[in-house]
Amino acid sequence: MNINNQVQLITYPDSLGGDLKTLYDVLQKYFDDIFKGGIHILPPFPSSGDRGFAPLTYLEIEPKFGTWEDIRKLGKKYDIMLDLMVNHISKESIYFQDFLKHGRKSKYADMFITIDKIWADNKPVKEEIEKIFLRRTEPFSNYTIEGTGKVETVWTSFGKATPSEQIDLDVNSIKAREILTNFLTNFSNNNIKMVRLDAVGYVIKKRSTSCFFVEPEIYQFLNWLTELAHSLNIKILPEVHAQHLTQEKLADKGYWIYDFILPYMILEAFIAKNSARLSGYLKTRPAKQFTMLDCHDGIPIIPDLNDLVNTKDLRKIVDVCVERGGNLSLIFSPKFKYADGFDVHQIRGTYYSLLDCNDDAYIAARAIQFFTPGIPQVYYVGLLAGENDLESIKGSIDGREINRHNFNMDEIGKEVQKPVVKRLLRLIRFRNEYPAFNGKFEVLNSDEKTLNLKWEKGESMCRLNVNFENNRSIIEYMDGKKILKFL
Repeated sequence: MNINNQVQLITYPDSLGGDLKTLYDVLQKYFDDIFKGGIHILPPFPSSGDRGFAPLTYLEIEPKFGTWEDIRKLGKKYDIMLDLMVNHISKESIYFQDFLKHGRKSKYADMFITIDKIWADNKPVKEEIEKIFLRRTEPFSNYTIEGTGKVETVWTSFGKATPSEQIDLDVNSIKAREILTNFLTNFSNNNIKMVRLDAVGYVIKKRSTSCFFVEPEIYQFLNWLTELAHSLNIKILPEVHAQHLTQEKLADKGYWIYDFILPYMILEAFIAKNSARLSGYLKTRPAKQFTMLDCHDGIPIIPDLNDLVNTKDLRKIVDVCVERGGNLSLIFSPKFKYADGFDVHQIRGTYYSLLDCNDDAYIAARAIQFFTPGIPQVYYVGLLAGENDLESIKGSIDGREINRHNFNMDEIGKEVQKPVVKRLLRLIRFRNEYPAFNGKFEVLNSDEKTLNLKWEKGESMCRLNVNFENNRSIIEYMDGKKILKFL
């Protein structure tokens, strides 16, 4: 199953106009010919938290967003990607609520990872806990069973509340696989073309491991899910934040992966005015990747850049981003921090703001992204060259809100008139339509202040030159026998 090699949009269901119906209208009015690669709609399901990433079910659409009919309408014009949080589900789901009521007698009890599934004596070993790549201070939460008053300790990798609202699934249980099958079947029935497997790296829990990307069990689960998805004509995109060698293992097995390294590499090139590391990376990275600069989380640092960038250089870029209004997500687990104490997991902020709201730098960064082999995704805030939403993070416990502004219709109408947005739309059209992007890619020789990239197919050829001293970029391309310049 092929993926359309054109630009995709990433958006929440309510971020461009307020709901799915309005999203369709916005796309028709302002971006009718832009997102030929499809639309990744971030979770539109009923959810108890984490802006949709604590879903109660995948069989329904949150009523305030719309209905499955709205999704199908969008799907008639665009290939639609949705998320499946294979690692967890909401504590408010009917499955976990039944467990809270009936305990081990619940028909859904085996879906969840009670502590005795890992430690038979119910006593976690401290040394083994310390090996785990934690997203919370500890990987468990305690819940009281209504019928018996018994306290059950259940695995919860994610969630800011205590106890967590996101309950991990035992992906080896028959009941969990039955329900995952139902979810994917429903996606297929509603014409969903692609599914991102959110947090899939955390699905295997095994003693004396990091409980992250545990081999070979992770491949066994992925093989099962991929075979199921392909039988339903759905393509799979595993979402794994990990050191690059882990990502490359997935690529070697034929999976599409995310290029979580590229956003930092491009950002560093503009801030440091040096393209050496970016150029070297572009020469060696796997081609079968989805590319992005910004998303609903942040710019990945640890563990994605482990062994690629030293902490001295990382600190310089992080400090500049904080000066420009960004904030940081930090690593919980001491074992996974750098020896010198560096502990930045992600940099949060809009990409436009982190580039100091410089139009030329922003367009040049997007040009590099679009020339990088893979499927380009543009986050809705980046589409409108949005700036840091500092008001939204006042008093908030979630610094990611800085890059999650919801645009109403009046705001969208104003934003699309900005010169930088008009330049971006023109660039997206070029990336979608010029045939050389389905040909051969080459990183041309250049000095450390510039970057030269080339695509060629038959008589079609285009070259990108970026000057990091003045942030300017030029695209030269063949039109018949003429060489024309763009940007």
